[in-house]
Amino acid sequence: MVCNDGMAVMTHRTTFTLDGATVRRLKRLASRWKVSQAEVIRRAVAQAEVQPDPLPADPVSMLRQLHQSSEAIDPKRADSYLAEVYTDRKRWRSR
Repeated sequence: MVCNDGMAVMTHRTTFTLDGATVRRLKRLASRWKVSQAEVIRRAVAQAEVQPDPLPADPVSMLRQLHQSSEAIDPKRADSYLAEVYTDRKRWRSR
């Protein structure tokens, strides 16, 4: 975007396809904020950019947490299962 005498001049035109529900939401926001649909997109992108990146999920720790939180799963059995999966994956990768 380039500014010329205080007015924004757009330098890129983009086309993309949205599902019906997203289009309705986009139009509602544009109407509520009294701005163009393009401005709604610009604001959403700017806000998303400053959000912190989510931490990458560690599947093993997530599985352990699930097993520890559930009374139906015995922690020793869960650890045994994880060890078995680890061994199988190691064996599979060495082929």
